Amino acid sequence: MAAAPGRRRPLRAPLFLGVALFLGVAVAVDRSNFKTCEQSGFCRRQRSLQPGRSPYRALLESFQLGADSARLQLVNEVTKVPLLLELWGLQGNMTRIRIKELNPLRPRFEVPDVLVAEPPAERLEVSGREEGSLELALGPAGHRLLLTEKPFRMDLLQGRELLCSVNARGLLVFEHLRRRRDSFSDKVSSSVGSLWERIKSLFHRDPPTEPPAEEGAAAEGQEEAAAAADDAGDPSEKPTETPADTADEPGSWEETFKTHTDSKPNGPTSVGLDFSLPGFEHVYGIPEHADNLRLRTTEGGDPYRLYNLDVFQYELYNPMALYGSVPLLWAHSARRSLAIFWLNAAETWVDISSNTAGKTLFGKLLDYMQGGGETPQTDVRWMSESGIIDVFLLLGPSPQAVARQYGTLTGTQALPPLFSLGYHQSRWNYQDEADVAAVEQGFSEHALPCDVIWLDIEHADGKRYFTWDPTKFPQPRAMLESLAARKRKMVSIVDPHIKVDSGFRVHTELRDRGFYVKTKDGGDYEGWCWPGSAAYPDFTNPEVRDWWASMFAYDRYEGSTENLFTWNDMNEPSVFSGPEVTMHKDAIHHGGWEHRDLHNLYGLYVHMATAEGQIRRSGGKSRPFVLSRAFFAGSQRYGAVWTGDNSAEWGHLRISIPMCLSFALAGLSFCGADVGGFFKNPDVELLVRWYQAGALQPFFRAHAHLDTARREPWLFGEDTAALVGAALRLRYALLPYWYTAFYRSHRSGLPVMRPLWMEFPEDPSTFAVDDQYLIDQALLAHPVTEPGARGVQVLLPGQGEVWFDVTSYQKHVAPQTLYVPVTMSSIPLFQRGGTVVPRQDRPRRSTECMHGDPFTLYVALSPQGTAEGELFLDDGHSFGYAAGRFLHRRFRFAGGSLTASSADPRGSFSTRSWLERVVILGAGKPASVLLRPANGSESQLEFQHDAERSVLALRKPGVGIGDDWAIVLR
Repeated sequence: MAAAPGRRRPLRAPLFLGVALFLGVAVAVDRSNFKTCEQSGFCRRQRSLQPGRSPYRALLESFQLGADSARLQLVNEVTKVPLLLELWGLQGNMTRIRIKELNPLRPRFEVPDVLVAEPPAERLEVSGREEGSLELALGPAGHRLLLTEKPFRMDLLQGRELLCSVNARGLLVFEHLRRRRDSFSDKVSSSVGSLWERIKSLFHRDPPTEPPAEEGAAAEGQEEAAAAADDAGDPSEKPTETPADTADEPGSWEETFKTHTDSKPNGPTSVGLDFSLPGFEHVYGIPEHADNLRLRTTEGGDPYRLYNLDVFQYELYNPMALYGSVPLLWAHSARRSLAIFWLNAAETWVDISSNTAGKTLFGKLLDYMQGGGETPQTDVRWMSESGIIDVFLLLGPSPQAVARQYGTLTGTQALPPLFSLGYHQSRWNYQDEADVAAVEQGFSEHALPCDVIWLDIEHADGKRYFTWDPTKFPQPRAMLESLAARKRKMVSIVDPHIKVDSGFRVHTELRDRGFYVKTKDGGDYEGWCWPGSAAYPDFTNPEVRDWWASMFAYDRYEGSTENLFTWNDMNEPSVFSGPEVTMHKDAIHHGGWEHRDLHNLYGLYVHMATAEGQIRRSGGKSRPFVLSRAFFAGSQRYGAVWTGDNSAEWGHLRISIPMCLSFALAGLSFCGADVGGFFKNPDVELLVRWYQAGALQPFFRAHAHLDTARREPWLFGEDTAALVGAALRLRYALLPYWYTAFYRSHRSGLPVMRPLWMEFPEDPSTFAVDDQYLIDQALLAHPVTEPGARGVQVLLPGQGEVWFDVTSYQKHVAPQTLYVPVTMSSIPLFQRGGTVVPRQDRPRRSTECMHGDPFTLYVALSPQGTAEGELFLDDGHSFGYAAGRFLHRRFRFAGGSLTASSADPRGSFSTRSWLERVVILGAGKPASVLLRPANGSESQLEFQHDAERSVLALRKPGVGIGDDWAIVLR
């Protein structure tokens, strides 16, 4: 839904908000509302530090080796402030590096609730010592870490191969905490700060503990020593200065952007570190950005920004921050994959540079001819406003291994309820109960499958969430029960900005219990959002999350039923009257932490609490469905995300593919884009193409702005409805495959929607492809995303592999780039040879109507005449699968025989579904086909063979889908 001001008819707002904020729909993002690196004080300071001699020295004499970690001190030779470096070699081929102040004036924020558990560590060993260096063995994979004393540097190696260097460019920055004591005004400010700390303690039960007096004294002594050092010695011998040495430059203790001043009582606190990746030219990840899958170099422009923001009608191919942030960056080459996970929830910028950037193929060839050329290398520089340095190196070596490693750290994609993989119909807003009934009836009358109708903010009473408009939705329970009778669901929006209204129960409970975020002065933080004046629950407080979860109980969310699910929008958080349309950084959260420390966590906590509320209302039995716009690392554990407020433009259709691929690499497999575009009105061609693309993305929802024309599919005529219906029916036919893919993702951490290079990691031709992708392992999709297209160029990867057109069954031998002619009905989709895809081809109204329907197996033979696939089945909505109430079937074709067996004998689930048909692609004509049930007599099956296309169709085997059997071709 629209979330920033200027998206709809004017709101009544105080004049100080600025008339320009509410003047109606704009045409594009107003960049002036959002900072550039130059306008962000810490980014500007850090970026001013050029690569060179680092001021940091590793004190090897302080090295301590524990049972599963190593510790030593680093010292900035300019400031003399010591840091503590901790190292772990983690099980599963990962390394963790943590750097923080040895003696901080007060605690620094360390990100909680993202890691599913502290990862188990391997035993470290000292494997070598030389003067000025130390070598550690990191575990059974043969990794070694070489520590260099001066300047401080770490090199991670496997055998003789250098995988990654840390601080090789000397860009480590750690702005230590200090007291401001330059002037009388500073002393007053310090006194006020102390008073404020006492005031905060009245509002927060557990403010950060003060360090022992000697630690504060030590820190002051270090600053004095640093000052003395600046006045003595040969300047030419001094190490390069860092931003930490210029703590009194403008923007260090307060910073103004437009009309907002950000006070910084703790002064400059940023951290930064560089990583050099030799042998890597291609890097990916760090969503969310509306950009290509392969990240560009940022030299000469702004870095990529990670700062959850409500960005109105975002631009394409821009490193600006958007609604969510996952600080995970992948690097891939034909030799290996690895990733860097930067665990910091503050505003973060990521600079990327490459020594091969801009070189043509001829230039690279010339390098090679002139003596081997440069080894390609990508350098990545992370810069965060506060917190500590806590980074995980995920060392692969395969793409699948990296995905699993990240899943072990932050969790895997939650297994969604089956209905949520169907089609969702939404707009801002369906007007009333009669409108909802008419839309639902329209899908039935036109034989279009649909699982969910959505309600946006207008459904609530004056945008008071957890309520219903008494005029438009006077009988919500009856409306929901009517949908349930038609085997459909509803999603309603519940946003985290709460209308400040003394007559609103939700507000008064939050206010009376002290559950709102506080201002720097100790009052409840208020901003302007859709209801007008709004306050913001402090979701960082576990008590608040518990309270929020309790609000989804059927007796507290009046009118709700078990088929009502939830949409969390605006949870960046969006504050129309705030700096950059979000919360002030000096607002105060539970524990006394500033908003600047944890901004990117806020949306995750909202998502977490809402999902918990849905689970709790069912007594822990039913899986939730919650869509969230803001996200962070770990959000995949709680539900779905989408690409935000896009536009009805071809460019936005195209960008949805690399955006969702980037999400998937960051663990967020349940991703989609607003079909048709949120803003503007699509023409028929764009609308149809978007439905076709959306049917092949994990989350499939049409959504539109309040001021757009209605666009239910039947409103565009019978021909358009038929084209949209074909896309919808393809989606529903493939639901068994989608559901199985999500189960595999839930178990393994592998993305559902994945770039080609994940399956073909040694093929450089796949590394920059982001207009086509794989759905799990078996299906390759290339949606049509260009207007007036008469064909698409499809890269079919894999040396010696074969691919079958899902519509025509035509066989193609890879590798090749195939020109595929298209019409308006074309949805280019290919099945990989060597796979089995289960489908349910009978058209139904919704997923719930498909329970018990028969299956068809599509068996695409490899050149060796083999194939393999899986099917996961359970009740589609409960957590029963975790207790063994499921079927996980495996199908194999080899030696002319197709067999069915259990892929996981721990599961047991009763279903009446049976095998209706088997289609074998690439098969010769057999003399006969025999069915051999595990329990039953052998029988012959009817079959048809298409010699021209080499397609064999077997009719009505009739065996239960959960039974063991064999089908033998003779």
